[in-house]
Amino acid sequence: MYSLPEISISVAGIRLEWPVGNASGVLGWEPAEARLVEESGGGFFVAKSVTYRPRKGYPQPRLYPASGGIVNAVGLANPGFREAAQLLAEAVKRVSIPVIASIAAGGPEEWVEIASTLEDSGVAAVELNLSCPHFEGGGLELGQDPAAVARVVSSVASTLRIPVIAKLGFSDKLVEAASKALGSGARGLTLINSVRAMKIDIYSKKPVLGNRVGGLSGRPIHPIAVRAVYEVYRETGADIFAAGGVEGWEEAVEFHLAGAKAVQVGSAIVARGPQVLRRIVDGVRRYLWIEGFRSLEEIVGYAHRY
Repeated sequence: MYSLPEISISVAGIRLEWPVGNASGVLGWEPAEARLVEESGGGFFVAKSVTYRPRKGYPQPRLYPASGGIVNAVGLANPGFREAAQLLAEAVKRVSIPVIASIAAGGPEEWVEIASTLEDSGVAAVELNLSCPHFEGGGLELGQDPAAVARVVSSVASTLRIPVIAKLGFSDKLVEAASKALGSGARGLTLINSVRAMKIDIYSKKPVLGNRVGGLSGRPIHPIAVRAVYEVYRETGADIFAAGGVEGWEEAVEFHLAGAKAVQVGSAIVARGPQVLRRIVDGVRRYLWIEGFRSLEEIVGYAHRY
């Protein structure tokens, strides 16, 4: 009797029925948003990054189309980790998919306090945002320093019972930073974040973003993200959530072949709505069937055979 290919998979100690979910930043912390992801075919929900104190974020405009993607500088606007933890506790009760919290902080003490509070809210894992391209003091510069990555990950992982996931951006020290994160207790990685960028309006003759510089996401960064996943998986064999330019099932499959176990979708949700998640899931399963694979696990890292 014919059976569909199996696409459930475990990533960083988290069991996912579907290997696709949202990337941190495109949605917030509300239970309704987690429910929306679940109803749209997502296998996990990643909340927007929270900081120790509330942040208003950067002035408008914060988003602008650029080169087939989106350049943005939101500035990690959030209500602070205590209020977010309350919202996430309710979200955990409302959905059956794993809820993953995201953190951006300063010193190790902040990371630990935020992470511990979010763990108490019942989330399945904590993603450490070590790579925001427009968050001074705890963003991209932190992720480019492997020693600093190790300190933050170690301080959090040694405190929590739930899995810790390190989110790293693209840099020339990415493989080293990834190795340090894993060696310091991270159960998995998210690769990559948006790429530092800007756009200037040629008629107003000034930068289009309120913060001037932001991060480029969407289709233009997909090949960069594929390279990052491929190289990190080759050197570490890590459990990877891949992010960057996933607009359809083809990009998702490419990430799986490079070594990712699951994919996060950001800009495509903004542009096409959350229903894109179900289309990606269906497309990946159809690909597995057409290519003769019995499970998603069989294609993870397949490109490394050549």
